Amino acid sequence: MTATEVAGTTRENGGRERARVVVLGGGYGGQLAAQSLARRTDATVTLVNDGDRFVQRVRLHQLASGQPVDTPRFTDLLDGTGVRFVDDRVTGLDLAAHRVTLRDGEALDYDVLVYALGSHTAVPEHAHDVSTPAGATRLAERLHDGTCRRVAVVGGGLTGLETATEIAETFPRLTTTLVTDGALGADLSGRGAAHVRRVCARLGLRLLEHASVTAVHPDGLTLADGTEERADVVVWTAGFAVTDLAARAGLAVDPRGRILVEETLRSASHPDVVAIGDGAAAVATSGDVVRMACATAMPAAQHGARTVAALLAGREPRPWRFRYAIRCVSLGRRDGLVQLVHADDRPRDLVLTGRVAARVKEAICVNALRVQTHPRIPTSA
Repeated sequence: MTATEVAGTTRENGGRERARVVVLGGGYGGQLAAQSLARRTDATVTLVNDGDRFVQRVRLHQLASGQPVDTPRFTDLLDGTGVRFVDDRVTGLDLAAHRVTLRDGEALDYDVLVYALGSHTAVPEHAHDVSTPAGATRLAERLHDGTCRRVAVVGGGLTGLETATEIAETFPRLTTTLVTDGALGADLSGRGAAHVRRVCARLGLRLLEHASVTAVHPDGLTLADGTEERADVVVWTAGFAVTDLAARAGLAVDPRGRILVEETLRSASHPDVVAIGDGAAAVATSGDVVRMACATAMPAAQHGARTVAALLAGREPRPWRFRYAIRCVSLGRRDGLVQLVHADDRPRDLVLTGRVAARVKEAICVNALRVQTHPRIPTSA
């Protein structure tokens, strides 16, 4: 399908029908894409999300420790933008008919579909999660109920590290253990990993490295070597998965279920679909698929909006050029790490640490929300 073919249909009197753009998913990518499209085009833009509040996912570890986190309503974020909001769950896509089916029975027809359904954590039974507000709230209630003594956080990635340090700082009376199947900080520079270990030691955070979890029980974990690790609360942060909606609909996907996209972020199999965020296997300038993150979803959203605007104007869209610059992690409220990285996300031997890094990370979190109502703010170089 060429750009001209998705530019809109013509009425009998020669006027052009307004194109219909449907955006699926109201996360950092989808909400920003919808607002950007409303600014860039005269299309009717509809945003569909299962839930009426925007989730600051980068702050859910704070919510899990009992801190208040702002969750603005989509109706407030979208006020005056012209974007229509639909609070519903997507249940199916008819790509041939250009139609989205919803749980509550409504069907939405589109000329261009922006697929921005994100990822979720596959949480075992008996474990808590910090991937949703409901999960983070349940965890906070459990940590505050006075009966918990030992906490095990499974997963040594940035989410696990932020969660474990937040809990260790907020609840010093608890024994908090971070369980990872590799070495903590293996994807950081030597200086970055050393700082992380110093902070963990200062917070009294126990580290259990090179330990694979095979089972979660009500009273703890079983490790691959047969060791039983006791815990009153297990928090699961190991890995993200995407819904099988794209694969079921017939879109070309990678082995993890992410939509395969061309360099403009159009689907490799259905060019009237633009895919962004965690559900898309978008490729950075380095040639590697970008990691699932707010830091990649927002630049992809802005470029995806430019791609759709070009298609609707009858122009061929430009390719996406994305390079990494930094990797940020909070280590409680008073410490952090800003790891400078090469364009392909390999760590440089340059870091910011301590309170300065914590302030930088907080500024990034603040801006991640601010850009949702100011979509012209650039989110990447």
